[in-house]
Amino acid sequence: METKSALNRVTIWASLLFVVILGFSRLSYGMFLPGIQREIGGSYGQLGMLGTVNFIGYLAGTLCLSPLISRFPDRKHVINRLSCFMLGLAMIGSAFSDHFPSLGLWRFVIGLLSAVATVLVLSLALDAVRPAERGAASGLIWLGGSAGILVTGLFAPLTIDPSHLQGWRYAWIAMGVFGIMAACGFEFATKKRSSVKAPSRAESNPREPERENVYRLLLSPKKLLFLTGSYFFFGWGYIIYFTYLIPYLVSKGIPSLYAGLIWSSLGLAGLFNGWIGGKAIDRWPSGYTLASGLALGTIGAMGVTTHNVVITALGAVTIGLASFLTPPLMTTALLRRHVPPGAYAACLSLTTAFFAIGQIIGPLVGGAVVERYGLPFGVASSAIFLAIAAALAGVFGQQQRKREIRHLPIKA
Repeated sequence: METKSALNRVTIWASLLFVVILGFSRLSYGMFLPGIQREIGGSYGQLGMLGTVNFIGYLAGTLCLSPLISRFPDRKHVINRLSCFMLGLAMIGSAFSDHFPSLGLWRFVIGLLSAVATVLVLSLALDAVRPAERGAASGLIWLGGSAGILVTGLFAPLTIDPSHLQGWRYAWIAMGVFGIMAACGFEFATKKRSSVKAPSRAESNPREPERENVYRLLLSPKKLLFLTGSYFFFGWGYIIYFTYLIPYLVSKGIPSLYAGLIWSSLGLAGLFNGWIGGKAIDRWPSGYTLASGLALGTIGAMGVTTHNVVITALGAVTIGLASFLTPPLMTTALLRRHVPPGAYAACLSLTTAFFAIGQIIGPLVGGAVVERYGLPFGVASSAIFLAIAAALAGVFGQQQRKREIRHLPIKA
């Protein structure tokens, strides 16, 4: 099967899809919270619960994907096509929510569909890339999420300013339309490949022992448990920061334009992080590389404790530059290097499930801290869990060094 360089038509369309899958469908919610609160009402703790509902859907989609692929091994393109198109439609539907139950239902559906799309878009796109360049390709794809944050920041005057009560609705409709267009582009780019690609032996003959090996790989302390744990705590920590950063800035009386620019600067920095991080993990495929980015993110998240807007903004840029996309793309690349090819999709799905559980817990913990201690402490609490993620990644790097995993694939 012919493979291509990291920068090709398939990865470009995959990156555009990640603008929607990550930047629009999941992280735009934090940007829109002030506008949603003004129109629908509720405390930040209650609104944080809707973020939890989104990630419960994300977990459900992740858990359903592995058996779905096993049941229909030759239908990954079809499953991906449906999930991407329906994700765009669900975002449009969520714009018409008038109360908590309906918005919560849409957030659940969006979470479920984005989980399926995340794994399948990555898997299908990386199949088209040379093995030596898959880290860089992962970076290119994941930086679409940063681009999505950048764009939502530009929407800030429309979505945050009290004079535009319906602004968040219009923004979600526009995002959903863009998602449908990106799904069409990715479908067109992969159609030719899917028509000639023969199913691999691993895909056409899934075995129950292989499923058992996936759990043994990811949950054994001697293999990938610490990498999986790092991804879990990253999901816990980063989602607190992204959910409550904008409400914190608004509570400080910062004009909506400036709050949006801080959010956009995070996304802009993430564009560089996506490409640089992908190159770094190709060159140094180690848990230490992952731990470095998470450690810088920990420092960035602590910026809010100074109660200084400039330092908070610099902290947001640090997170965007060093640790927003680093954990997902590096975890993706490390898994691709260290698990059998036939088990990759299942391993990525299960690892993403742990990531999703972290994202479910995060808004609950963050909301409780916000309600009890206020927004500054709520945002800063994300640093605790990012630090734990960095420590676990460092332990994984130490294991790699001792066992020379850079050159030897893990055996189940």
